[in-house]
Amino acid sequence: MQHLGFIQNIITRMNTNSFQVKGMAIAIVSALLAIYASTTNVAFVFLGIVPTILFLFCDSYILLQERKFRGVYNDVAGLTKEIEVRPYEMPIDKYTKKVDRQYSYCNILFSKTMTIYWTVAFLLLFAGLILKFKDCIIINCK
Repeated sequence: MQHLGFIQNIITRMNTNSFQVKGMAIAIVSALLAIYASTTNVAFVFLGIVPTILFLFCDSYILLQERKFRGVYNDVAGLTKEIEVRPYEMPIDKYTKKVDRQYSYCNILFSKTMTIYWTVAFLLLFAGLILKFKDCIIINCK
């Protein structure tokens, strides 16, 4: 039971870290958009894509580690038997995409959980392009 408690504490910390990463991403992108609003320099809109993608990779890594610890938890609890885990062992390096596809970094990078990052990056790119070429768009419309 103590082993399961240790693993659950790690999973909880990973979940908290993921939440904090999302919060930091929102804060930084919001700050860049606020700077754009005060300067009307479109570069700040495009600049918001960089931290969005960086936080996407960071959060994906955290989620990958969390899934591996969930795999350890399930094996220790006897819910699954993917890998033999000795008492107080946490062999997350054994949980690879060869064991299950859910432990693949690419699978996580394009999972439903990460769609918020992809959506924000796409919207920033789209809004930046619209703002950058708004004069061309308006002239062609007339």
